[in-house]
Parts: sequence; C-alpha cells; structure tokens
Amino acid sequence: MRTPISVTDSDAGLREFRQSSDKILSGRFLQVFSDQVTLPDGKTTFREYIVHPGAVMVIPLLTDGQGHTRIVLERQFRYPVDQVMIELPAGKRDGQEDLLLCAQRELREETGYTATQWAHAGVLHPCISYSTEYIDIWFAQGLQAGPRQLDAGEFLDVFSASTDEFFAWCRDGRITDAKTLIGALWLQNYLSGAWPLQWQDAV
Repeated sequence: MRTPISVTDSDAGLREFRQSSDKILSGRFLQVFSDQVTLPDGKTTFREYIVHPGAVMVIPLLTDGQGHTRIVLERQFRYPVDQVMIELPAGKRDGQEDLLLCAQRELREETGYTATQWAHAGVLHPCISYSTEYIDIWFAQGLQAGPRQLDAGEFLDVFSASTDEFFAWCRDGRITDAKTLIGALWLQNYLSGAWPLQWQDAV
C-alpha cells in the first residue's frame, strides 16, 4: 500500500490512492494488476499496470586504434513488435541483485565483453502509464572480448558502430527502441562534456 502524502505536499492535488488491488495475471516474470483508485477530486476509477522487476542498460564504449569511439550494439528479434531491433545491451534484474553487478553480468552474458571501468548515468522509466519498469543506465569502457553466455532461447547478433552511425540511425528511425534512444541522448551529452560521469573500477 502506498503511503499517503501530507496535505501540504505540492503534489497533493495530483496524487491517486489505491483502495483495492486484484492480480489479474501472473506470468513468468511479469504480473498484471487492476487497482481501484481514488482520484484527486474524490471520484474513483481503475488503473491496470504491469509489475516489472527492473532492468539495466549498458552503453559500452570501444576505442579503435585511432582513438575513435565505437558503440557495442545488438540486433535481436522482438516478438511483440515482430521486428529485429537494434539495441544497446540490456537485461532484467534478478531479484534484489546489485545493479552494477547486474549490468556487468548482462554485458558479459550478451556480448562476451567485460569492462575495466563503469559509470552510473541515471534511471529511466520507459512505460510510466502502465508499468513499474525502471532501467538503470550504465556506461562501460576498457572493454575486453570474451565468450558469450546467452540464456537458453536467446538469439542475438553483436556488432559495433561509430558514434556518427549510431546517432544517424537514431535520427533516421532505424533505431526506435526507447531505451536505446535515451542511451544516445546520454552518450551525446557525455561526449560533449555537458553530462560528466564518475568512473569507477569494476568490482
């Protein structure tokens, strides 16, 4: 149950409060609820939403022999949209897994890369109207190639692109995945110096 806020809170005229909750679907890792809520004007309505365990996304930076930055990307078929999508590496959190360890695990499993340095960028909520999902954003550099450890039933291609290619694909609509577009925003501002990062050694 959500904790009611004080009437002096500046958001008091916007908040909704849960009165009852029904689980209408329990999947392998997603759950769907239908809640009856009280609106700010005192009326009631229903909110249906997905409970998601949370996830991480990694922006892996490769440096070629000439000092140019390349981005490690993936191509993966996404069944709900019936398309092969270009994405940054990402994956769901296992239980209460530490988010940095989760990012390191997902990068290693999906791409085979490990990284010597990591930096936390921020958090994004991709589907705020119908899901609790959040995605923790991490940068990785000092990449070292190794074997992949894909999950059973997981199929994806790993490749790299220049920053110019990556940004052009976002601009032209070749990349439409929301988290990857947010990753491009972070990368663009990091490279320009507008959004500095605090790097730490891998744990």
